[in-house]
Amino acid sequence: MRREFSAGGVVVRRLRGAWKLAAIRPAGKSNVWALPKGLIGPGEEPAATALREVTEETGVTGRLVEKLGDVRYVYTWKGKPVFKVVSFFLVRYEAGRLGEIDPAMRREVDEAKWLSLEEAPRLLSYKGEREMAERALAYVTRHKL
Repeated sequence: MRREFSAGGVVVRRLRGAWKLAAIRPAGKSNVWALPKGLIGPGEEPAATALREVTEETGVTGRLVEKLGDVRYVYTWKGKPVFKVVSFFLVRYEAGRLGEIDPAMRREVDEAKWLSLEEAPRLLSYKGEREMAERALAYVTRHKL
């Protein structure tokens, strides 16, 4: 079975006193909200991949806080199963405007939006990503970022 390794970021910030999470709507998926993520490049560390993908897919930059965990699943590509592991990292927003991405990235991302961190575990489309949002919420509540 083919294996893939990716990394992504759970970008959080406080806006008007409330915690927000940066989510993306992947191109061509009008009813899906997801976390920014992508394949780990050759020789690239997962944390570096997460920060790169955050910037490429959302337009914002941030600083790494800690690893939240891994999501594992199998999907089918061209009729063959692929085992995938995505490592997610908590990222604290630093700069940039959400949605201001390179035009070339528009083939991957239709929209980026700040979601309520409290509501994100309900609003994100994928179970593993909802769990990562729950972990991010627990972390910011516990550590008072």
